[in-house]
Amino acid sequence: MEKKYFNLGTSDDNSLIKTVRIVFGLICILVAVFWVIFNVSYLKNNLTTWVTIIFLIIFGIYQIWSGLGRTRVFIEIGTKLIRLKKNPVLPEKNIAAVDIKNIELYPLSIFLFLKSGKKLTLRFGTTYPEIIDVVKDAVIIFCEKNSISFEIMEEEL
Repeated sequence: MEKKYFNLGTSDDNSLIKTVRIVFGLICILVAVFWVIFNVSYLKNNLTTWVTIIFLIIFGIYQIWSGLGRTRVFIEIGTKLIRLKKNPVLPEKNIAAVDIKNIELYPLSIFLFLKSGKKLTLRFGTTYPEIIDVVKDAVIIFCEKNSISFEIMEEEL
């Protein structure tokens, strides 16, 4: 089984959009730096402006990361490894097949129970419903190839 990569977020990989994000991030950071440099006397007693400056810097950094593709949310299923990045800011997790105890597949989520006792949850949501069944099928194939028990669950209301 070859690696299967599934993008779990927006698929705006257009180079124009990436460039706009990077430029917008740089503009946010430059505006924040401008306020710090040219309004030093105003900033001494104004907490609201400092909060705004910090927000602009953090948002600018996030936009630059987004333009560089560092905030992409995905799952990659290989022969012996699952790479999962379910949060745009946090690092990805590599889960080896030997570390997985069992997997439960729900209509809108997947639970991976690890032998260490931890549980990882991947929630799909309803934004991109066309990807859910494709990812679940790939996880089932991964489980069968690596002799991992899995169970398809139904959610009851």
